Amino acid sequence: MPRIQQLGASIVNKIAAGEVIERPASVVKELLENSVDALANRIDVEIEAGGSERIRIVDDGEGIHPEDLLLSITAHATSKIRTAEDLFGVHTLGFRGEALASIAEVSRFHVRSRTADSVTGMELVVDCGAVGTPQPCGCAVGSSFDITNLFTNTPVRRKFLKRPATEFGHIAEQFTRVALSHPRLHMRLVHNGKDVFDLPPTERLSERLELFYGRELSEGLIWVESETADCRLWGYVGHPSQTKSTRKGQYLFLNGRPISDRSLSHALTEAYRGLVMVGRQPIAFLFLEIDPALVDVNVHPTKSEVRFQDSQQLYRQLLSVIRTTFLGLPLETSLRVDPSGPVSHHARGPADPHQRHLSIDSSRGPHRPFSPHVSSPAVSGSSGPGFPSAGNTTVSVNGPSSSPGGSSPVSSTAESTSPETTTDEGVRALQIHDCYLVLETPEGMTVVDQHALHERILYEQFKQRMLDGEIEQQKLLVPETVELSSREAALVTEHADLLAKLGFGIESFGHNTVVVNSYPSRLRGLNFSELLQDLSDRLEQPEKAPGRRDILDSLLQMMACKAAIKAGHRLASEEIASLLEQRHLIDDAHHCPHGRPTALVLSRAELDRQFGRLG
Repeated sequence: MPRIQQLGASIVNKIAAGEVIERPASVVKELLENSVDALANRIDVEIEAGGSERIRIVDDGEGIHPEDLLLSITAHATSKIRTAEDLFGVHTLGFRGEALASIAEVSRFHVRSRTADSVTGMELVVDCGAVGTPQPCGCAVGSSFDITNLFTNTPVRRKFLKRPATEFGHIAEQFTRVALSHPRLHMRLVHNGKDVFDLPPTERLSERLELFYGRELSEGLIWVESETADCRLWGYVGHPSQTKSTRKGQYLFLNGRPISDRSLSHALTEAYRGLVMVGRQPIAFLFLEIDPALVDVNVHPTKSEVRFQDSQQLYRQLLSVIRTTFLGLPLETSLRVDPSGPVSHHARGPADPHQRHLSIDSSRGPHRPFSPHVSSPAVSGSSGPGFPSAGNTTVSVNGPSSSPGGSSPVSSTAESTSPETTTDEGVRALQIHDCYLVLETPEGMTVVDQHALHERILYEQFKQRMLDGEIEQQKLLVPETVELSSREAALVTEHADLLAKLGFGIESFGHNTVVVNSYPSRLRGLNFSELLQDLSDRLEQPEKAPGRRDILDSLLQMMACKAAIKAGHRLASEEIASLLEQRHLIDDAHHCPHGRPTALVLSRAELDRQFGRLG
């Protein structure tokens, strides 16, 4: 008896089902794509127990021809491609001919369908691969799929299903992706008899976004659009103040197909570099329209991964359109006080009904946005007229030593307020708590974080000087030896050429010791042991292999943070004026290099509203 045997159709379908049908949400995805391909105008989705008990999807599309009903649940039978060449010009969401056969193999599958030119419909029942006989039935034009007892004949797969609420969350996500990519559809989602979404058709994507994510997020979204000979890119990106801890707020669509692409996700992250906090991810809803011949969608059975013919061109296009759009928009963060709003969810302890809620308003603020291509002019010598050089600052008796991030406890005494300052531009400013600068502006008032602003200024100066090869070095008359761990010493010496670009002269001295010959002159009073340990931490990123640019940028951020004035440092009037004037010499003064806002704006209209001066 031969040891190699050809597998039966049932086993083949079960194997295919393992790739295509991972969980109830996979069933919903495949059936929704079929309905879209059938040119439906309305799709109703009914779910019970997170999809493990029942999934019912009804559409008013073209329906399945009676003669094709049995073929529809046959593996690798499809109406969407005819030849191998058709795979390189796919215009539909489905094309592999695997989905219905896979679903029918692992569930009780009941389909009813009728075409517009048929008097009656036809129905077919498949019970875990056991195919029944098609029968005439009464039904509306379109198709309805009723899936019950999912994975009943594959108990291992069923055992690994999560709680119904979790599984329904995945279903809602698939529903959302189709609803966003096809807003013309009337779509309805019901779970356990309760309406979750009932979305009327619309020609405006913004209306559908508001229904899913609320007015606050939708009003803060920024429209972007770009077109080349091969690709049209359009959609919405979030304001830098609107972020998530993961990439789950990023939606990419290719010719109406939801996709995931690492290269485009990286371009999106790069576009927001320096605008969002480290560890946070931007929000985006972006659509690509490309000739199907220029992309391969036959990469994975789930069809969520694609391969572009020229991925670098798309990378540059996405990066460019977002940065260019940001150049013309105000990105300064504003505050809006809601006297009737809830207490922030970050607050600890019992809720205070009299506490006012501060929320971010991303639609205001006259400021130029992030533009990595535009470097600020280098300011030679000191930080500015009358401004203290980094490292030579004196901390006020009221200001405790600050943390590495620039924050510290602040004094509540009257001594924590400095005399009023007027800049050369006529802006009146006041330092409070030796930490914040309060400015009077024509629009209202602005509160500036002195550390965050100085950090951004120094970062831009360091970056420009590095690009120009003009970082000033301070030579040590007697080189200093620093003992590190073996890991730290290896990292520092391995990247000595990178550190040299930043003004550090570092050589190996044997074993776990390195020698520091020089350092950037702007960094004074350094603890070299602590500094090199911090540098090694930045150089080692085990989760990914950072590029040369990423490492340099990270080191520049660290240098700027260490050199910037800290919270708790009292500034003289001329120092305040110098700091505020320097923010106009750079393009990205609204955020520190780590993405924190450098200033918050409270408009005059908001102040008047709070004090009852309107109306």
